[in-house]
Amino acid sequence: MKRILWFRRDLRVDDNPLLSFGGEVLPIFIFDENILKELPPDDKRVSFIFYHVVKLKSDLQKMGLNLKIFYGKPEEIFTQFKGFDEVVASGDYDAYAKERDTKISHMLHFRYLNDTYIFKPKEILKESGEPYLVFTPFYKKARAVLAHKNRDTAKIAEHILVQTEYNGIEKNGKIVALTLENLGFAEQNIEIVNPHKKLEVFLKKIDSYQQMRDYLSSDATSELSVDLRFGTLSIRAVLRAIFSLKGADAEPFVRQLIFRDFYAYLLFHIPTLEVQNYKYAFNGIEDEEKFRAFCEARTGVPIVDAGVRELLKTGAMHNRVRMVVASFFTKDLLLPWQWGERFFASHLLDFDLASNALSWQWSAGTGVDPQPYFRFFNPYLQSKKFDKDALYIKKWLPELTHIAPKFLHDETYLLANTLANRPKPIVVHKEAAKRAVEFFKIKQL
Repeated sequence: MKRILWFRRDLRVDDNPLLSFGGEVLPIFIFDENILKELPPDDKRVSFIFYHVVKLKSDLQKMGLNLKIFYGKPEEIFTQFKGFDEVVASGDYDAYAKERDTKISHMLHFRYLNDTYIFKPKEILKESGEPYLVFTPFYKKARAVLAHKNRDTAKIAEHILVQTEYNGIEKNGKIVALTLENLGFAEQNIEIVNPHKKLEVFLKKIDSYQQMRDYLSSDATSELSVDLRFGTLSIRAVLRAIFSLKGADAEPFVRQLIFRDFYAYLLFHIPTLEVQNYKYAFNGIEDEEKFRAFCEARTGVPIVDAGVRELLKTGAMHNRVRMVVASFFTKDLLLPWQWGERFFASHLLDFDLASNALSWQWSAGTGVDPQPYFRFFNPYLQSKKFDKDALYIKKWLPELTHIAPKFLHDETYLLANTLANRPKPIVVHKEAAKRAVEFFKIKQL
Protein backbone atom coordinates (compact mmCIF):
# COMPACT_ATOMS: atom_id res chain seq x y z
CA MET A 1 0.00 0.00 0.00
CA LYS A 2 1.43 3.37 -1.06
CA ARG A 3 0.02 6.27 0.96
CA ILE A 4 0.20 10.02 1.29
CA LEU A 5 0.12 11.05 4.96
CA TRP A 6 -1.29 14.57 4.85
CA PHE A 7 -0.52 16.51 8.03
CA ARG A 8 -2.95 19.39 8.60
CA ARG A 9 -4.35 20.14 12.06
CA ASP A 10 -2.14 17.48 13.67
CA LEU A 11 1.35 19.00 13.74
CA ARG A 12 3.04 16.39 15.93
CA VAL A 13 4.44 12.86 15.82
CA ASP A 14 3.42 11.70 19.31
CA ASP A 15 -0.02 10.09 19.59
CA ASN A 16 -0.79 10.83 15.95
CA PRO A 17 -3.05 8.21 14.29
CA LEU A 18 -1.78 9.35 10.91
CA LEU A 19 1.44 7.47 11.66
CA SER A 20 -0.54 4.29 12.40
CA PHE A 21 -0.80 3.78 8.64
CA GLY A 22 2.32 2.09 7.38
CA GLY A 23 3.72 0.77 4.14
CA GLU A 24 5.35 3.07 1.62
CA VAL A 25 4.49 6.61 2.70
CA LEU A 26 4.94 10.20 1.59
CA PRO A 27 4.33 12.57 4.56
CA ILE A 28 3.33 16.03 3.31
CA PHE A 29 2.27 19.44 4.54
CA ILE A 30 0.70 22.04 2.25
CA PHE A 31 0.84 25.76 2.91
CA ASP A 32 -2.50 26.36 1.23
CA GLU A 33 -2.33 29.27 -1.21
CA ASN A 34 -6.13 29.58 -1.17
CA ILE A 35 -5.93 30.47 2.53
CA LEU A 36 -2.58 32.26 2.76
CA LYS A 37 -3.25 34.67 -0.09
CA GLU A 38 -5.95 36.32 2.04
CA LEU A 39 -3.65 36.93 5.02
CA PRO A 40 -1.39 39.93 5.73
CA PRO A 41 2.40 39.37 5.80
CA ASP A 42 2.48 39.86 9.58
CA ASP A 43 -0.13 37.19 10.39
CA LYS A 44 0.97 35.59 13.67
CA ARG A 45 -0.60 32.21 12.93
CA VAL A 46 1.64 31.60 9.95
CA SER A 47 4.71 32.07 12.16
CA PHE A 48 3.23 29.64 14.70
CA ILE A 49 2.40 27.05 12.04
CA PHE A 50 5.76 27.46 10.31
CA TYR A 51 7.64 26.82 13.57
CA HIS A 52 5.68 23.63 14.21
CA VAL A 53 5.95 22.41 10.62
CA VAL A 54 9.75 22.74 10.83
CA LYS A 55 9.69 20.93 14.18
CA LEU A 56 7.44 18.22 12.73
CA LYS A 57 9.89 17.73 9.88
CA SER A 58 12.76 17.36 12.35
CA ASP A 59 10.79 14.94 14.55
CA LEU A 60 9.89 12.80 11.54
CA GLN A 61 13.52 12.69 10.45
CA LYS A 62 14.46 11.30 13.87
CA MET A 63 12.03 8.43 13.10
CA GLY A 64 13.59 7.72 9.73
CA LEU A 65 10.84 9.63 7.88
CA ASN A 66 10.66 13.15 6.48
CA LEU A 67 8.15 15.81 5.49
CA LYS A 68 7.69 17.13 1.96
CA ILE A 69 6.48 20.73 2.19
CA PHE A 70 4.48 22.46 -0.51
CA TYR A 71 3.11 25.91 -1.17
CA GLY A 72 0.19 26.09 -3.58
CA LYS A 73 -3.37 25.01 -4.19
CA PRO A 74 -4.01 21.47 -2.86
CA GLU A 75 -6.07 20.39 -5.86
CA GLU A 76 -3.19 21.35 -8.18
CA ILE A 77 -0.50 19.79 -5.99
CA PHE A 78 -2.35 16.47 -5.88
CA THR A 79 -2.27 16.12 -9.67
CA GLN A 80 1.39 15.08 -9.41
CA PHE A 81 0.75 12.15 -7.05
CA LYS A 82 0.60 9.27 -9.49
CA GLY A 83 0.77 5.67 -8.33
CA PHE A 84 -0.51 6.27 -4.79
CA ASP A 85 -3.32 4.14 -3.39
CA GLU A 86 -4.79 6.64 -0.93
CA VAL A 87 -4.34 9.80 1.07
CA VAL A 88 -4.86 9.71 4.83
CA ALA A 89 -5.74 12.87 6.78
CA SER A 90 -7.69 13.97 9.83
CA GLY A 91 -11.11 15.45 9.10
CA ASP A 92 -11.82 19.16 8.94
CA TYR A 93 -15.41 20.32 8.83
CA ASP A 94 -15.76 23.91 7.63
CA ALA A 95 -17.19 24.62 4.18
CA TYR A 96 -13.86 25.32 2.47
CA ALA A 97 -12.21 22.23 3.96
CA LYS A 98 -15.07 19.96 2.94
CA GLU A 99 -15.08 21.33 -0.62
CA ARG A 100 -11.29 20.98 -0.85
CA ASP A 101 -11.34 17.42 0.43
CA THR A 102 -14.17 16.46 -1.89
CA LYS A 103 -12.06 17.60 -4.87
CA ILE A 104 -9.09 15.58 -3.62
CA SER A 105 -11.28 12.51 -3.01
CA HIS A 106 -12.21 12.53 -6.71
CA MET A 107 -8.51 12.26 -7.52
CA LEU A 108 -7.42 9.72 -4.92
CA HIS A 109 -9.08 7.53 -2.33
CA PHE A 110 -9.43 9.66 0.82
CA ARG A 111 -9.28 8.03 4.26
CA TYR A 112 -10.54 10.35 7.00
CA LEU A 113 -9.28 10.08 10.57
CA ASN A 114 -10.93 11.52 13.66
CA ASP A 115 -8.14 13.33 15.49
CA THR A 116 -9.03 17.01 15.81
CA TYR A 117 -12.03 16.48 18.09
CA ILE A 118 -13.10 13.92 20.69
CA PHE A 119 -16.03 12.54 18.72
CA LYS A 120 -16.78 11.83 15.10
CA PRO A 121 -19.39 14.28 13.73
CA LYS A 122 -22.10 11.58 13.58
CA GLU A 123 -21.17 9.78 16.78
CA ILE A 124 -23.46 11.67 19.18
CA LEU A 125 -26.98 11.74 17.76
CA LYS A 126 -30.55 11.59 19.06
CA GLU A 127 -32.40 8.27 18.93
CA SER A 128 -34.04 9.60 15.76
CA GLY A 129 -30.62 9.95 14.13
CA GLU A 130 -30.86 13.75 14.13
CA PRO A 131 -28.21 16.02 15.67
CA TYR A 132 -28.73 17.63 19.06
CA LEU A 133 -29.43 21.36 18.91
CA VAL A 134 -29.16 21.99 22.66
CA PHE A 135 -25.88 21.55 24.50
CA THR A 136 -27.07 19.97 27.77
CA PRO A 137 -28.55 16.77 26.26
CA PHE A 138 -25.57 16.59 23.87
CA TYR A 139 -23.21 16.86 26.83
CA LYS A 140 -25.00 14.15 28.81
CA LYS A 141 -24.87 11.66 25.96
CA ALA A 142 -21.33 12.63 24.98
CA ARG A 143 -20.17 12.27 28.58
CA ALA A 144 -21.63 8.77 28.78
CA VAL A 145 -19.88 7.78 25.54
CA LEU A 146 -16.62 9.38 26.68
CA ALA A 147 -16.55 7.27 29.83
CA HIS A 148 -15.99 4.16 27.68
CA LYS A 149 -14.19 5.71 24.71
CA ASN A 150 -10.78 4.41 23.70
CA ARG A 151 -8.20 7.03 24.65
CA ASP A 152 -5.11 4.90 24.04
CA THR A 153 -2.02 6.38 22.45
CA ALA A 154 -1.94 5.82 18.68
CA LYS A 155 0.53 3.11 17.69
CA ILE A 156 3.22 3.84 15.12
CA ALA A 157 3.35 1.48 12.14
CA GLU A 158 6.40 0.43 10.14
CA HIS A 159 7.11 2.76 7.24
CA ILE A 160 9.11 2.87 4.06
CA LEU A 161 9.74 6.46 3.04
CA VAL A 162 9.02 7.37 -0.58
CA GLN A 163 12.23 8.56 -2.22
CA THR A 164 11.80 12.12 -3.43
CA GLU A 165 13.13 15.64 -2.79
CA TYR A 166 12.46 16.66 0.82
CA ASN A 167 14.56 19.82 1.01
CA GLY A 168 13.00 23.29 1.05
CA ILE A 169 9.49 24.10 -0.13
CA GLU A 170 8.09 23.00 -3.47
CA LYS A 171 6.48 26.15 -4.86
CA ASN A 172 5.20 26.46 -8.43
CA GLY A 173 7.16 23.37 -9.42
CA LYS A 174 10.45 24.71 -8.05
CA ILE A 175 12.30 24.06 -4.78
CA VAL A 176 12.88 27.19 -2.70
CA ALA A 177 14.51 27.52 0.71
CA LEU A 178 12.43 26.64 3.77
CA THR A 179 11.83 30.19 5.02
CA LEU A 180 8.80 32.25 5.96
CA GLU A 181 9.90 34.88 3.49
CA ASN A 182 9.47 32.40 0.64
CA LEU A 183 5.86 32.01 1.74
CA GLY A 184 5.40 35.78 1.61
CA PHE A 185 5.36 36.30 5.38
CA ALA A 186 7.53 38.01 7.97
CA GLU A 187 8.51 36.23 11.16
CA GLN A 188 6.48 37.41 14.16
CA ASN A 189 7.56 37.52 17.77
CA ILE A 190 5.29 34.94 19.36
CA GLU A 191 5.89 32.86 22.45
CA ILE A 192 6.18 29.14 21.76
CA VAL A 193 5.65 26.97 24.84
CA ASN A 194 5.87 23.19 24.89
CA PRO A 195 2.20 22.07 25.01
CA HIS A 196 3.02 19.11 27.30
CA LYS A 197 4.55 21.56 29.78
CA LYS A 198 1.42 23.71 29.57
CA LEU A 199 -0.72 20.67 30.29
CA GLU A 200 1.49 19.66 33.20
CA VAL A 201 1.21 23.13 34.73
CA PHE A 202 -2.54 23.25 34.22
CA LEU A 203 -3.17 19.88 35.84
CA LYS A 204 -1.62 21.15 39.07
CA LYS A 205 -4.21 23.93 39.31
CA ILE A 206 -7.22 22.29 37.68
CA ASP A 207 -9.17 22.36 40.96
CA SER A 208 -9.30 26.16 40.71
CA TYR A 209 -10.46 26.17 37.07
CA GLN A 210 -14.20 26.44 37.73
CA GLN A 211 -13.92 29.13 40.37
CA MET A 212 -11.10 31.25 38.97
CA ARG A 213 -11.09 30.95 35.16
CA ASP A 214 -13.22 34.07 34.64
CA TYR A 215 -10.98 36.35 36.72
CA LEU A 216 -8.81 38.25 34.31
CA SER A 217 -5.64 38.41 36.37
CA SER A 218 -5.68 34.78 37.45
CA ASP A 219 -3.76 32.05 35.65
CA ALA A 220 -6.48 29.43 36.00
CA THR A 221 -7.04 28.78 32.29
CA SER A 222 -5.33 25.94 30.42
CA GLU A 223 -3.90 28.06 27.57
CA LEU A 224 -4.18 24.95 25.41
CA SER A 225 -6.62 26.27 22.82
CA VAL A 226 -3.96 27.04 20.20
CA ASP A 227 -2.38 23.61 20.68
CA LEU A 228 -5.71 21.85 20.24
CA ARG A 229 -6.44 24.05 17.24
CA PHE A 230 -3.27 23.05 15.37
CA GLY A 231 -2.89 19.61 16.90
CA THR A 232 0.47 20.25 18.53
CA LEU A 233 -1.08 18.36 21.43
CA SER A 234 -3.40 15.37 21.09
CA ILE A 235 -6.90 15.75 22.49
CA ARG A 236 -6.54 12.15 23.68
CA ALA A 237 -3.38 13.05 25.60
CA VAL A 238 -5.33 15.79 27.36
CA LEU A 239 -8.14 13.40 28.25
CA ARG A 240 -5.74 10.70 29.45
CA ALA A 241 -4.00 13.17 31.71
CA ILE A 242 -7.25 14.52 33.12
CA PHE A 243 -8.80 11.13 33.78
CA SER A 244 -5.64 9.92 35.48
CA LEU A 245 -6.00 12.57 38.20
CA LYS A 246 -7.03 11.40 41.62
CA GLY A 247 -9.38 13.50 43.72
CA ALA A 248 -9.34 16.54 41.40
CA ASP A 249 -12.48 18.26 40.13
CA ALA A 250 -11.76 18.11 36.41
CA GLU A 251 -15.36 17.93 35.19
CA PRO A 252 -15.77 21.70 34.49
CA PHE A 253 -12.83 21.51 32.08
CA VAL A 254 -14.08 18.29 30.48
CA ARG A 255 -17.37 20.09 29.90
CA GLN A 256 -15.55 22.84 28.02
CA LEU A 257 -13.74 20.30 25.85
CA ILE A 258 -17.10 18.76 24.97
CA PHE A 259 -18.48 22.24 24.25
CA ARG A 260 -15.65 22.66 21.72
CA ASP A 261 -16.81 19.44 20.06
CA PHE A 262 -20.43 20.63 20.12
CA TYR A 263 -19.67 23.70 18.04
CA ALA A 264 -17.68 21.70 15.45
CA TYR A 265 -20.52 19.16 15.37
CA LEU A 266 -23.12 21.89 14.77
CA LEU A 267 -21.10 23.40 11.94
CA PHE A 268 -20.74 19.98 10.34
CA HIS A 269 -24.49 19.32 10.46
CA ILE A 270 -25.60 22.92 9.72
CA PRO A 271 -22.93 24.46 7.44
CA THR A 272 -24.88 27.72 7.01
CA LEU A 273 -24.04 28.63 10.63
CA GLU A 274 -20.68 29.76 9.30
CA VAL A 275 -22.25 32.92 7.87
CA GLN A 276 -26.02 32.96 8.44
CA ASN A 277 -28.30 33.45 11.45
CA TYR A 278 -29.98 30.29 12.68
CA LYS A 279 -32.79 32.31 14.26
CA TYR A 280 -34.08 35.91 14.10
CA ALA A 281 -34.12 38.06 11.00
CA PHE A 282 -32.32 40.96 12.66
CA ASN A 283 -28.70 40.89 11.60
CA GLY A 284 -27.29 44.09 13.02
CA ILE A 285 -26.85 47.55 11.54
CA GLU A 286 -23.86 48.27 9.33
CA ASP A 287 -21.98 51.25 10.75
CA GLU A 288 -18.42 51.66 9.50
CA GLU A 289 -17.59 54.41 12.00
CA LYS A 290 -18.53 52.33 15.03
CA PHE A 291 -16.79 49.30 13.57
CA ARG A 292 -13.58 51.27 13.01
CA ALA A 293 -13.69 52.58 16.60
CA PHE A 294 -14.10 49.03 17.86
CA CYS A 295 -11.24 47.65 15.74
CA GLU A 296 -8.94 50.44 16.89
CA ALA A 297 -9.84 50.02 20.59
CA ARG A 298 -11.53 53.43 20.70
CA THR A 299 -15.02 52.59 22.02
CA GLY A 300 -14.25 54.33 25.31
CA VAL A 301 -15.33 51.26 27.28
CA PRO A 302 -12.19 50.16 29.17
CA ILE A 303 -12.75 46.40 29.30
CA VAL A 304 -13.71 46.26 25.62
CA ASP A 305 -10.79 48.36 24.41
CA ALA A 306 -8.37 46.44 26.64
CA GLY A 307 -9.57 43.17 25.10
CA VAL A 308 -9.12 44.46 21.57
CA ARG A 309 -5.63 45.75 22.42
CA GLU A 310 -4.68 42.34 23.80
CA LEU A 311 -5.95 40.69 20.63
CA LEU A 312 -4.10 43.04 18.30
CA LYS A 313 -0.82 42.75 20.18
CA THR A 314 -0.76 39.07 21.08
CA GLY A 315 -3.32 37.20 18.98
CA ALA A 316 -5.05 36.15 22.20
CA MET A 317 -7.99 37.30 24.29
CA HIS A 318 -9.20 35.98 27.64
CA ASN A 319 -12.38 33.93 27.17
CA ARG A 320 -14.48 36.01 29.59
CA VAL A 321 -13.37 39.14 27.75
CA ARG A 322 -14.30 37.55 24.41
CA MET A 323 -17.87 37.14 25.66
CA VAL A 324 -18.04 40.70 26.99
CA VAL A 325 -16.56 42.12 23.79
CA ALA A 326 -18.85 40.10 21.51
CA SER A 327 -21.94 41.08 23.51
CA PHE A 328 -20.94 44.75 23.36
CA PHE A 329 -20.27 44.48 19.62
CA THR A 330 -23.58 42.81 18.72
CA LYS A 331 -25.94 44.31 21.33
CA ASP A 332 -24.55 47.72 22.38
CA LEU A 333 -23.10 48.68 19.00
CA LEU A 334 -25.67 46.61 17.06
CA LEU A 335 -23.04 45.67 14.48
CA PRO A 336 -23.45 42.49 12.38
CA TRP A 337 -21.94 39.51 14.19
CA GLN A 338 -20.29 38.44 10.93
CA TRP A 339 -18.13 41.58 11.04
CA GLY A 340 -16.94 40.72 14.53
CA GLU A 341 -16.36 37.10 13.58
CA ARG A 342 -14.16 38.14 10.65
CA PHE A 343 -12.23 40.59 12.84
CA PHE A 344 -11.50 37.89 15.39
CA ALA A 345 -10.71 35.43 12.59
CA SER A 346 -8.04 37.75 11.24
CA HIS A 347 -6.24 38.11 14.58
CA LEU A 348 -6.86 35.12 16.88
CA LEU A 349 -3.89 32.80 17.11
CA ASP A 350 -6.20 29.97 18.18
CA PHE A 351 -8.79 30.76 15.49
CA ASP A 352 -11.10 27.83 14.89
CA LEU A 353 -13.97 28.58 12.53
CA ALA A 354 -16.53 26.47 14.37
CA SER A 355 -15.73 27.90 17.81
CA ASN A 356 -15.46 31.45 16.49
CA ALA A 357 -18.60 31.60 14.33
CA LEU A 358 -20.78 29.71 16.81
CA SER A 359 -19.53 31.79 19.75
CA TRP A 360 -20.38 34.99 17.90
CA GLN A 361 -23.83 33.64 17.07
CA TRP A 362 -24.25 32.70 20.74
CA SER A 363 -23.42 36.25 21.82
CA ALA A 364 -25.65 37.80 19.17
CA GLY A 365 -28.55 35.55 20.21
CA THR A 366 -28.96 34.31 16.63
CA GLY A 367 -27.41 30.83 16.75
CA VAL A 368 -28.31 27.33 17.86
CA ASP A 369 -28.91 27.23 21.64
CA PRO A 370 -27.70 30.84 21.99
CA GLN A 371 -27.77 33.38 24.78
CA PRO A 372 -31.31 34.88 24.65
CA TYR A 373 -31.44 38.07 22.59
CA PHE A 374 -32.69 40.04 25.61
CA ARG A 375 -29.69 39.10 27.77
CA PHE A 376 -26.59 41.31 27.76
CA PHE A 377 -23.21 41.50 29.37
CA ASN A 378 -22.96 44.85 31.12
CA PRO A 379 -19.28 45.64 30.40
CA TYR A 380 -18.90 47.79 33.52
CA LEU A 381 -20.34 45.22 35.91
CA GLN A 382 -18.27 42.51 34.22
CA SER A 383 -15.01 44.40 34.62
CA LYS A 384 -15.87 45.35 38.22
CA LYS A 385 -16.48 41.70 39.09
CA PHE A 386 -13.68 40.02 37.16
CA ASP A 387 -11.05 42.78 37.09
CA LYS A 388 -11.83 44.66 40.30
CA ASP A 389 -8.42 46.31 40.58
CA ALA A 390 -8.32 47.00 36.83
CA LEU A 391 -5.06 45.11 36.48
CA TYR A 392 -6.08 43.65 33.12
CA ILE A 393 -7.44 46.97 31.86
CA LYS A 394 -4.30 48.87 32.85
CA LYS A 395 -2.01 46.22 31.40
CA TRP A 396 -3.47 46.73 27.93
CA LEU A 397 -4.45 50.38 28.31
CA PRO A 398 -1.42 51.78 30.17
CA GLU A 399 -2.64 55.33 29.52
CA LEU A 400 -5.21 54.62 32.26
CA THR A 401 -2.63 53.65 34.89
CA HIS A 402 -3.19 56.83 36.92
CA ILE A 403 -6.99 56.42 37.07
CA ALA A 404 -8.48 54.80 40.17
CA PRO A 405 -9.95 51.36 39.34
CA LYS A 406 -13.43 52.26 40.60
CA PHE A 407 -13.76 54.93 37.90
CA LEU A 408 -12.86 52.48 35.13
CA HIS A 409 -15.93 50.42 36.05
CA ASP A 410 -18.18 53.49 36.30
CA GLU A 411 -19.98 54.44 33.09
CA THR A 412 -21.36 57.67 34.57
CA TYR A 413 -17.87 58.85 35.47
CA LEU A 414 -16.47 57.95 32.06
CA LEU A 415 -19.27 59.77 30.25
CA ALA A 416 -18.87 62.90 32.40
CA ASN A 417 -15.08 63.17 32.37
CA THR A 418 -12.49 63.53 29.64
CA LEU A 419 -9.50 61.23 30.18
CA ALA A 420 -6.19 62.01 28.51
CA ASN A 421 -5.63 59.97 25.34
CA ARG A 422 -8.93 58.12 25.76
CA PRO A 423 -12.33 58.70 24.12
CA LYS A 424 -15.59 58.80 26.03
CA PRO A 425 -17.89 55.76 25.67
CA ILE A 426 -19.54 55.88 22.24
CA VAL A 427 -22.83 54.45 23.57
CA VAL A 428 -24.73 54.44 26.86
CA HIS A 429 -25.14 50.80 27.82
CA LYS A 430 -28.69 50.92 29.19
CA GLU A 431 -29.97 52.88 26.20
CA ALA A 432 -28.13 50.63 23.74
CA ALA A 433 -29.51 47.49 25.38
CA LYS A 434 -33.08 48.78 25.20
CA ARG A 435 -32.61 49.65 21.54
CA ALA A 436 -31.26 46.18 20.73
CA VAL A 437 -34.23 44.44 22.33
CA GLU A 438 -36.64 46.50 20.25
CA PHE A 439 -34.87 45.58 17.02
CA PHE A 440 -34.95 41.86 17.86
CA LYS A 441 -38.62 41.99 18.82
CA ILE A 442 -39.77 43.46 15.53
CA LYS A 443 -37.46 41.34 13.36
CA GLN A 444 -37.94 37.81 14.63
CA LEU A 445 -38.04 34.93 12.15
